[in-house]
Amino acid sequence: MGANSSSISELPENEYLKKLSGAEPISENDPFWNQLLSFSFTTPTNSADLKLLEEATISVCKSLVEKNPRTGNLGSLIKVFLSRTKELKISAECQNHLFIWQAHNALFIICCLLKVFISQMSEEELQLHFAYEDKAPGSYGTECEDLIEELLCCLIQLIVEVPLLDITYSISLEAVTTLIVFLSCQLFHKEILRESIIHKYLMHGRCLPYTSRLVKTLLYNFIRQERSPPPGTHVFQQQTDGGGLLYGIASGVATGLWTVFTLGGVGSKATPQLEQCSPLANQSLLLLLVLANLTDAPDTPNPYRQAIMSFKNTQDSTAFSSSNPHAFQINFNSLYTALCEQQKSDQATLLLYMLLHQNGNVRTYVLARTDIENLVLPILEILYHVEERNSHHVYMALIILLILTEDDGFNRSIHEVILKNITWYAERVLTEISLGSLLILVVIRTIQYNMTRTRDKYLHTNCLAALANMSAQFRSLHQYAAQRIISLFSLLSKKHNKVLEQATQSLRGSLGSNDSPLPDYAQDLNVIEEVIRMMLEIINSCLTNSLHHNPNLVYALLYKRDLFEQFRTHPSFQDIMQNIDLVISFFSSRLEQAGAELSVERVLEIIKQGAVALPKDRLRKFPELKFKYVEEEQPEEFFIPYVWSLVYNSAVALYWNPHDIQLFTMDSG
Repeated sequence: MGANSSSISELPENEYLKKLSGAEPISENDPFWNQLLSFSFTTPTNSADLKLLEEATISVCKSLVEKNPRTGNLGSLIKVFLSRTKELKISAECQNHLFIWQAHNALFIICCLLKVFISQMSEEELQLHFAYEDKAPGSYGTECEDLIEELLCCLIQLIVEVPLLDITYSISLEAVTTLIVFLSCQLFHKEILRESIIHKYLMHGRCLPYTSRLVKTLLYNFIRQERSPPPGTHVFQQQTDGGGLLYGIASGVATGLWTVFTLGGVGSKATPQLEQCSPLANQSLLLLLVLANLTDAPDTPNPYRQAIMSFKNTQDSTAFSSSNPHAFQINFNSLYTALCEQQKSDQATLLLYMLLHQNGNVRTYVLARTDIENLVLPILEILYHVEERNSHHVYMALIILLILTEDDGFNRSIHEVILKNITWYAERVLTEISLGSLLILVVIRTIQYNMTRTRDKYLHTNCLAALANMSAQFRSLHQYAAQRIISLFSLLSKKHNKVLEQATQSLRGSLGSNDSPLPDYAQDLNVIEEVIRMMLEIINSCLTNSLHHNPNLVYALLYKRDLFEQFRTHPSFQDIMQNIDLVISFFSSRLEQAGAELSVERVLEIIKQGAVALPKDRLRKFPELKFKYVEEEQPEEFFIPYVWSLVYNSAVALYWNPHDIQLFTMDSG
């Protein structure tokens, strides 16, 4: 092919690729490898380019699948890569571009081949392909496990040991991506993999001692958000004549140098979308999520999950527990900042959920922050734009709020944080509002959206649980937040009356006909009455614990007092209505004594005076409302498909043929 660029359509006829996938075995010491690996291009970073690449090279890959049992060329290529990575760290320190460049190219080819192999065969068959050597046709050796383990271990060492520089960025990214590809066998199984050959290698043996360093490095890659260096940084820049420095140096090593396709290639401009993100940070986070959600081995728990559950702040000087060998330290301030800044992505929200739910050190640190609004506001924005988000992202955001509201200190502090001009909240201009009141507004909006659209009981329950956890600590509620609490109750009341009327009409109609089955209005009524009960408990909790702090809620309650009449004698609500009825009666009486045509300001003044005068012992005490998030049984049935859907849909993902995917349907991501 020479030193000139080739179009991607010419790849199936490329002489070096044809030789790699041909019938002749190639020794790992053959000069051919220098020729094969001397190509230059910018690694594709979007699935569209990768789809083009896969379609152009699928014939080469299939030929290698067929011929490799006799040639062992896949194993030879891997051994060439392994030999070149031994000096990779020194090459980075010495700025040895040529060495790093060829090692990257070898790994890129391995990754492309592996992806096809894994999508077309079982792990057992893959093992055999790693073992084939230039022997009698169909025979194989006994080194399969060693070569797979050696490659996995080499990739991990590359990620944790090679310094991240402009010239090493691409090979670091490729190593992370190749590990994801190794684990992608899950995509091609409907059932959750509980016993996997690749999982076994990663959880035992030579890979195990690197667990904490790998998790730490992947977290720091996410924290640093290092952008991809300008195209051509990791290879020698091409001159306008197609040769120049690249040709001058590399042609001394490789005769018949081929400079391959330029998918968004060397010297081309990156897309604006890619300029705003870090492919390495994104892929590192995806790999971290995949590793953390591997199922436990029969004899040992997942070490990557253990590492995520137990790491500590660099400022924490307490000793590590001897029961967890995978613990490490990381800068929590940097981690917190990254988590705050990256919440627009599903994967960052899922990481935040995992850390808050599983790592007590992180949870304690986050709850102690004095700038908690930097974390909570992005989460509220996810919920506010519920129509634009997938259901899993909304659930994760909601559960994060539920976990945070389990802490009384959080519930108090959010009402002390005053926000100015929340531009993304469109229903009403909010020039000044507390974080607590804004949180209430967004959660209530989510409930109302759910009532009219998705009607998901799980979402309802978690929204109400978060409000219930906060209710005893409500302070100085914004008048709009107080109105929305009562408006939600009004909506529930109307829905209750409608369902009750439908049930009554249905019952009357059924008396004259025995042909059609009755709709299950009793169940609908039961569900809505549970929600109404919960709302009454939330209002009651606020009134009994912080009445004098919330004149706007009392005002809204009095303004809509007629709403509560029908529930005073209802057997399901009589007990909880006692306090609400008492508050309405007490303040109504004081307003009547003050005369007619009172201004809003005067009414609020009377409410504030009355709140001080109302004897606390007249309000009946109920058990404190406290709800704790509990992960469902077998959470992997939810999280593993979710994580792999994020990998599949990622902006810098590998391309997989959607027809091959078994783990989830294409519309579930």
